[in-house]
Amino acid sequence: MGEIAAKGALSLVPVILALILAFRTKDAVFSLLIGCIVGVVIAGFDPATGLSKLFQKALGNGDFIWVVMIEIAVGIMVAFYLRAGVIASFAEWASTKIKSHRAASGFGWLLGIFIFFSDYFSPLFSGPIARPLTDKYKVSREMLAYLLDSGSAPVCTLVPLTGWAVYIAGLLKGYGPIQDVNEGMAVFIKSIPYNFYGWFAVILAGLIGFQLIPNFGPMKKAEERAMKEGKVLRDGATPLTGEEMEMIKPLEGKKSNLFLYLVVPVLIVISIAIGTFVAFGSAKILEAFFAAVMYQAVAMALGGYFKGIKDGMDVAVKGITGAMISFFTGTSWGTYAILTPFVLPVAMNLSGGEVNSLVLATVGAVVGGGLFGDHCSPVSDTTCLSSFGAGSDHMDHVTTQLPYAMTAGVLAAVIFAIIGNISI
Repeated sequence: MGEIAAKGALSLVPVILALILAFRTKDAVFSLLIGCIVGVVIAGFDPATGLSKLFQKALGNGDFIWVVMIEIAVGIMVAFYLRAGVIASFAEWASTKIKSHRAASGFGWLLGIFIFFSDYFSPLFSGPIARPLTDKYKVSREMLAYLLDSGSAPVCTLVPLTGWAVYIAGLLKGYGPIQDVNEGMAVFIKSIPYNFYGWFAVILAGLIGFQLIPNFGPMKKAEERAMKEGKVLRDGATPLTGEEMEMIKPLEGKKSNLFLYLVVPVLIVISIAIGTFVAFGSAKILEAFFAAVMYQAVAMALGGYFKGIKDGMDVAVKGITGAMISFFTGTSWGTYAILTPFVLPVAMNLSGGEVNSLVLATVGAVVGGGLFGDHCSPVSDTTCLSSFGAGSDHMDHVTTQLPYAMTAGVLAAVIFAIIGNISI
């Protein structure tokens, strides 16, 4: 037993090392690479062949490929938005409605809530749209990144029409009376009220965004810097952006159509996601994005937004490169896959095999715990995407968001402790 515990503790070394290096070096990619190298050495392989096998295995994973494909579709959609000029047009329209620091900050949160169906698309879509307004009204990039982050993944766990819901429902299958994915989905839906971290994270971000409660911690300093000095980024900051996206410009002389080129693609994604969930019990998120991309390609070609086939392909490729820059493999989904087999059997045993409040609270705790780790980790995919969408220095985003994540985490932990004592 002691040997097993020792090996278990040793397996945490690469993760802990990667996190320490990320905070010290402020370079997430380098830190992840060192963590991988240390991990393969601990596993008994030499760094060269071990790392090669690790990458091959990761790239061959079905879930990983599914996520990469979504990233590709999202990148193309954003690139097409840039070429159609709809982001600039929408920002121009919104500027007639939003005329204060408070409204601009709250707008960033509302956009994230609106794009509830994908934690990957939400920050990449909302960031470029909100950024011109938040910059104009001196909202720090750190604040925008925080609002995007807390309006993406947490919302995805509170709405059952997402890939998150389907994934978690699949993990619940086989425990106690949960015999299939449909029953797993029913349990997941019932556990949503118990996802206290998710609720607190979203609500706290809204209160902070609309300035209903004051900022605290490093975020307070960032906001004061932006308001008093007009610096939305600190001196020496390195925004997490892709040069490829900056190279995509609207065609001169072309007037944009917000409904055709901005609203319709989003409606396509939402309608397919909701429609497939209602019809089949599983939201086809990837299919929804590719349908929207195909619509964009045809509509923009007919509208004369491409100079030819090659130009259209160049725009799409620049979008994919830009989106992939922001993608990292640290994810809460891995946390769910690791924790569920450990905690669900214990919860089922304590509940006598019934899906009661204790089991639902356990599911909510696992889901919220994964989100908490996402928000605290500099190597989390959604955290990196939020930095990318906001154009924020990545480590500045992590350090300013951390106190807010800790606040929501502590509140959730207190409630879980109370429920646990009542249920047992």
